Amino acid sequence: MTSNELRQKFISFFVSKGHEQIPSASLVPENDPSVLFTTAGMHPLVPYLMGEEHPAGKRLVNAQKCVRTGDIDEVGDDSHLTFFEMLGNWSLGDYFKEDAIRWSFEFLTEELGIGIDDLAVSVFAGDEDAPFDEEAFKVWRELGVSESRIAKLGKGDNWWPAGGKHPGPQGPDTEMFYWTGEGDAPEVFDAEDERWMEIWNDVFMEFNEVGDGLQPLEKKNVDTGMGFERVVAVLQGKKSVFETDVFAGIFEAIRSVCTEDCGPDNESARIVADHVRSAVMMVSDGVMPSNKDQGYILRRLIRRSIRHAKHLGVEGRDLMEPVCDAVVASLGDAYPSLKEQRNAIVDTLIAEAEKFGKTLEKGLRQFEKIFDKKGGLDGNDAFDLYQSFGFPLELTEELAAEKGQHVDREVFEKEFKVHQEKSRAGAGQKFAGGLADDSVETTRLHTATHLVHQALRTVLGDHVGQKGSNITKERLRFDFSHSEKMTDEQKLDVEKIVNEVIQKAFPVRYELMTVEEAKAAQAIGFFEDTYAQLDGKVKVYFIGDDALGYASREICGGPHVQNTSELGSGFRITKEQSCSQGVRRIKAILE
Repeated sequence: MTSNELRQKFISFFVSKGHEQIPSASLVPENDPSVLFTTAGMHPLVPYLMGEEHPAGKRLVNAQKCVRTGDIDEVGDDSHLTFFEMLGNWSLGDYFKEDAIRWSFEFLTEELGIGIDDLAVSVFAGDEDAPFDEEAFKVWRELGVSESRIAKLGKGDNWWPAGGKHPGPQGPDTEMFYWTGEGDAPEVFDAEDERWMEIWNDVFMEFNEVGDGLQPLEKKNVDTGMGFERVVAVLQGKKSVFETDVFAGIFEAIRSVCTEDCGPDNESARIVADHVRSAVMMVSDGVMPSNKDQGYILRRLIRRSIRHAKHLGVEGRDLMEPVCDAVVASLGDAYPSLKEQRNAIVDTLIAEAEKFGKTLEKGLRQFEKIFDKKGGLDGNDAFDLYQSFGFPLELTEELAAEKGQHVDREVFEKEFKVHQEKSRAGAGQKFAGGLADDSVETTRLHTATHLVHQALRTVLGDHVGQKGSNITKERLRFDFSHSEKMTDEQKLDVEKIVNEVIQKAFPVRYELMTVEEAKAAQAIGFFEDTYAQLDGKVKVYFIGDDALGYASREICGGPHVQNTSELGSGFRITKEQSCSQGVRRIKAILE
């Protein structure tokens, strides 16, 4: 079965079970400061998992684009990827455990033809906070899974969010595993045996943590996720995701320009394939290389791919266009915007590759300065070159060897470990996951972004479009398409427009409309591919009415106030700056 066939088969199966297909959301979460990227299919559905009505109904299915960055350094093994797809189906207060489990089993065994002898599952064992998930255990037994193949595990393994020490909706999950080892699968399932590969997870949100323990939820939800690339590997009989048809065209592109062995067994080739593929998908969703947030991750991926391209005997710049074309060929049918943006993506990747080439030149000059001054360099110097110039340790070692010197790897790795720990500590707040913060403060600021968006278009022109946003309890950050620095007068004009709407106490409401109806109502919506794929209705938020006029009409699913008078005494822009080429950024507060 090809990868495209699996994606369509999954969606068609759940559509036959009464689910509505929804489009993949952007890799950049909308107004969710808890994560830099969409890391799971549930992230775009947070408002609906928390009770809002979804325009497509109570049963949903899709293939969601995802990025996870916590294990970039592990990319190169058989299963870790930076960009991946998650196949998911959801019940928003509709069906629950029995239907979810039975459909998962039916899809795996009947639709995909996976034998029950190659499957194992895990369920929540229970603890002092929540009971053993007897219902899930019973359903699996009724389906024919032997008790020895059902592991009972604690909150660290079978609870979402993991560990359970998080406020908000949560609950037990049941995970499905496939045997990847040689010979027949053992009769007894050992969850610690890495030859059992997790392929699917059904989460049952049945509790709410309110600070003094778990309370049963009145409306229970199901959130599932199947690792697309991993299941493709299973179905195609491959040990590695890099050996599947998902990556076949990409490795052909790498081979077309490199001089070394560039097959899927080569670690550097795997890293190049994953990182450039991920970079293409990020750029297609509006991320541009920078030194902060999503842009920093993108820059790191591109630069790491360039370093590993050198191991393959090729300049990173020469890889960008052919690999990009291979990614577009592989994913373009599922995500049509890739084809439309192909030229812009290639230009961005090549420009960043060329920029890194200049950075490498600066690093070389710094290397010579250190060597001339000290007559050599130590592990600390090597780390400084890495941190300041992105200078690969391997390259530093090669240059040192030419001068008869040796770099102390232990010192470098010690410094690098400290650097990683600091980075992870900071990223831990960004990648904490969980449900978005729907506090009063963030709801007010989210509503304000609608006013900001329209005010910017009024002051600067209709070319302005939202390119991203990030909201905390303290401030909003709004990225928008505009090539020139805003003047002080323009910033004051935007503030004035927003503050007038706040003072006039405009009502805020939404209507469910088709995309065509939303366009006819002059609603702003810049993700045409996304909305065009939704066979149903979208939420259009109106700020204003026929008597007062309309300050904003915008397609959105996030939380909002009911009246602009709730936004406080005033809106103020605190900073305006360049975000990336052709994109500006403002930060603002409500006083």
